[in-house]
Parts: sequence; C-alpha cells; structure tokens
Amino acid sequence: MAAIITNHFRQNNAYQFYESFSETASTAYYLFVGRHQPYSTATGGGTDASPPTPLDNVVDPYMYFRDMFAAKRITSSHISYAITRHNWVTGTVYDMYRADYGALVNAATVQTAAGGIDMFGATTKMWVLNDENNVYKCIWNAGGVASVNQPSGTSTSELTTADGYVWKYMYTLTTGEITDFLTSDFMPVHTDSTVAASAEDGSVRHYIIANGGAGYTNGSYTANILKGDGSTNSTFNITISGNSVTAVTAVDEGRGYTFADCDIDNITGVGTPSTSAIIVPVISPKGGHGSDAVKELGGFFIVTNTSIAGTAGSGDFIVDQDFRRIGLVRDPYTYGTSTVASADTMSALKSVTFKSSPAISGTFVQDEVITGGTSNAKGTVVDWDATTRILKYAQTQWTGLDASNNLVAFVPNESITSASSASGEIDTVNNPEIDYYSGSVVYVENRAPITRAADQTENIKLIIEF
Repeated sequence: MAAIITNHFRQNNAYQFYESFSETASTAYYLFVGRHQPYSTATGGGTDASPPTPLDNVVDPYMYFRDMFAAKRITSSHISYAITRHNWVTGTVYDMYRADYGALVNAATVQTAAGGIDMFGATTKMWVLNDENNVYKCIWNAGGVASVNQPSGTSTSELTTADGYVWKYMYTLTTGEITDFLTSDFMPVHTDSTVAASAEDGSVRHYIIANGGAGYTNGSYTANILKGDGSTNSTFNITISGNSVTAVTAVDEGRGYTFADCDIDNITGVGTPSTSAIIVPVISPKGGHGSDAVKELGGFFIVTNTSIAGTAGSGDFIVDQDFRRIGLVRDPYTYGTSTVASADTMSALKSVTFKSSPAISGTFVQDEVITGGTSNAKGTVVDWDATTRILKYAQTQWTGLDASNNLVAFVPNESITSASSASGEIDTVNNPEIDYYSGSVVYVENRAPITRAADQTENIKLIIEF
C-alpha cells in the first residue's frame, strides 16, 4: 500500500497545538529546566561538551522530574507559528513557487534551485527575509538565475526586480516578533490581513515551458483561453520561434482554477507539431498568494519564548547553579493533588529546613553528596541558603541511592552530613510544588551547561516541529 502523511496533517497538528493554549478549557504547558549533574558515562552518558540525545521511552521522563529545578507556565502570548529563516543574500538562486511540487516533478524542468522539489524541504528556499524585516515569497526565479536585487516594499501587487525575479510581499515582522521569536534558523510567521484581502484564488499569472515542442508554425498567438475549471477564464499569449514555443505570458490571470491545460496543439494557426509542447500553468494556492501565510510558507513549527529573570517565582528558579536540560510538560499537577497546575512558576526541587539548634556546622557545597544519618537517604545539593536554613536537593538514580541501591526519603529530626563534612539536623522535609511524574513530557532537549546568576534573564526559545 502506497501512502503518505501530508503537509496538511502537519499543519493541522500545529494548529491544534497552538489553539490548545487559548481554548476555553486550555491545556497547561510548563517550560522546565533541570539537570545540575554533569553528563558523563557514570550519569547516563555523553559529556557537557557533547550532551546525549534524549531518548523517547517510558523510563526517561521519570528521570526528568527527579532532576528538575523549576517550571514556568507558557501562555498564548509566549508562542508563535514559525518557518525556516532565509535571509535574502545576493547571488543566491531562490526556489520559485509551484503548485505541483512533488516527487513526480522532473528536476530538470522545475526551474528552481537544486534540491527544491519539496516546497517546504530542508534545502528549499522559496521565501526570504529582507533587511527591512519584510518577508517575500518567490513567485518566479527568471529560469533559475541568481538573485542580485533585493525585494523591497509592501505593495499587495507582485513585485518584479531588475534581475527578473517576481516576488510576493507576505508580511512584515513586528518588533515583538523580532524580540521574542526570531532566531538564527527560524522566524515567526503571520498572515497580513491587507495582503489576504487582495489574494486571488486559483489565478494563473505565470507559465513554465517544460518542453517547447517542435514543428509548430512560427508566430505570435494572443489571448488564448486557458482550459480547465476556472470560474473566470485565464488568457495567455504565446510566441513560437524556431518552430518551438519560446514564450508564454499571462494576459488575464483568471480565477478559481484547480487544474489547467494550455492545450497548445489546438490553438488556431499553430500547425501540427512533430513534438507537442509541455507548458505548466502555475496555479496560485487555495485562497491565493498571501491568503494564509502560515500555511503557504510551511508554518508547521511553533516557537515558544519564556523569560526567566533572576530568582523568578520568589526563588523557584535558583541562581548560581547550572542547568543542562530544558523541556515542556503538559498538564502537570500541583503536588499532592489531582488538579492541573495553574501557578505562573513552580519549584520542582525537594528541600529540607534545618533546625537552628543544634547549630549547623560548616557550609554545604553545590553538587556534593549528602547523606541522612537515620534514613541513609542520599541526594546532591542543588542550592543552599544559610539565612533561611533551606537546602534544596535532587535524588537521581546516579547519586541518590542508599547502600541498598534504593531511593529513600530523608526524615525529620535526622542529621544530614555532606561530603565536605557540613552537617545539620532536619526540622522539616519539604515537598516540591509540582507533582512528580504527573502530566506528559512532550518535549525535551539536552544542552551544554548554562549557569544562572541573580542579575541575568534567560530567554529560552523552543522550536517544536510537527
């Protein structure tokens, strides 16, 4: 059985994800950060210079909770549709729009850059961002020549530059989009309402000569009607020279075409060819160029942007500690409940509060191992605050197991001793605010270590592909 998953399916999934942030019964998505331990063969593989690729399995999401620091809710104002970013660069051959891109299109006749068969493929460059932050779709690439004249302006009409390229202005990035969602590889996308209002469904403004044929009668033939299902006829002129079709130009672009054929051989006066010409009318997308920029430019990416300033959430996001993992968790619970969380930020670390008497001895050092004198529980120090006497820690399968290889909890009134010989007696054992293992981890990324400080803000962007 031959089958495919279409780009419409990908786009639909992106739409559904985007809408889930703002629906009446909205989904709660939280960005989380974690992993204070360096990557190594003893802690799951990889190195800090070359982090391991996350595994999509059953057990690893449990691990993500065990070494999670904190989570911050992502709202609808923190997301945008996105597309791959292509800055206009002089000397580049850009791919032109075609309605019939696909595996059956002969690359030799595509009239596009090498590899530009899939309209939204990794090597395809069908749209550009200019230095005015305007985005344009390439409608015609002058037969595959290099572009040397940057498109400019915001006219809703097609723009022809001196190098023969034809461009369609799609939209302009807003200041907020540039600040929040523009990255080196991706850029936000939205539909410009003015451009959409001027779009023409099923119009034909350009024709590709895939094969000029042979044996025709030389001459110019005007106002020929394009065959097909157009609600308004498109008309075109042709030029035959050397007994082959050498030019096809639109007169009236028509409306409503979903398929079309120039039917060159039946044009009055062209003669009887020895080889029939193959002319490809370029039909605009459903709704017309610019009617839905998100769909037309492959907006099946969602970019999220989350800002974490200093000790956000009254200390939920710790500072002076590094993290190596970021991710997205869907509908986690508030600790000890079956209620989906709604707080702006949530701490994900376990902690203990020490008694003031007997006095705490020494200073607990980040990342060192701590051991409970009664429970024999183990963990690693993530953060220590001598003023509040609160020690935040993580218990992982790497460094949180007792002598019997079990992960057990610390208990009140026991003494904790660290590897550096700091010690104190527990007053209370405090639970995290997020309920471990609740919800679904839907995205995870391992990164090189990032060290936080009280005077800095991280803008963490996630690119999610559908």
